[in-house]
Amino acid sequence: MSSGFDVQPFLLSFRLAAITTVMLFIICVPLAWKLSQTRSRSKPFVEALVSMPIVLPPTVLGFYLLVFLSDRSPLGGFIKEVLGLDLVFTFEGVLVASCIYSFPFMLQPLQSGMEQVPVKLLEASYTLGKSEVHTLFHVILPNIKPSLLTGLIITFAHTVGEFGVVLMVGGSIQGETRVASIAIYELVELLDYRTAHIYSLILIAFSFIVLMSVYILNHRKRASG
Repeated sequence: MSSGFDVQPFLLSFRLAAITTVMLFIICVPLAWKLSQTRSRSKPFVEALVSMPIVLPPTVLGFYLLVFLSDRSPLGGFIKEVLGLDLVFTFEGVLVASCIYSFPFMLQPLQSGMEQVPVKLLEASYTLGKSEVHTLFHVILPNIKPSLLTGLIITFAHTVGEFGVVLMVGGSIQGETRVASIAIYELVELLDYRTAHIYSLILIAFSFIVLMSVYILNHRKRASG
């Protein structure tokens, strides 16, 4: 039994990953900067909280996101009433879930890179009268390009490979939430191993290219350092 190759799940996966990566970059840059500069006692608590998606089973995270994003919950009901958005079994809901699930994969490389920037660069910028925002975008970010690219690449790849969270929050709706990982699962259920092999090999090749890119970046970083 063969259902034939369908490019739509891949296009949806890459679209979801691209939007998630852009949104997390915008959110995580200022947060990573604050965490890299603060010495507050609450810092370990915040770092542990935002890193939870790394260790939580995707089904656990997906279940609670499903509960909180449902229009029966105060948050989901408020979003539906004010913004007119349903966040369960929709692309928008999967996008929110993906941002939460991939959050630490963007934040941690950025924070690590910012913490390694020499203090002298910051002091020189402030001595010249530059603001904190100017220092962040014109001094910090240009000096953490490997960490920046690592965060972008890993976040994009991690989102493409999502399964449990997407399935719990979005289900499998053609053209809406049926991403590549879910398509493979359904193909196996249909015993269409031939097409499942094709889909899987595409993701394997994609994952290898992503990892190779990260290792090349890290190697260049060590060589230049």
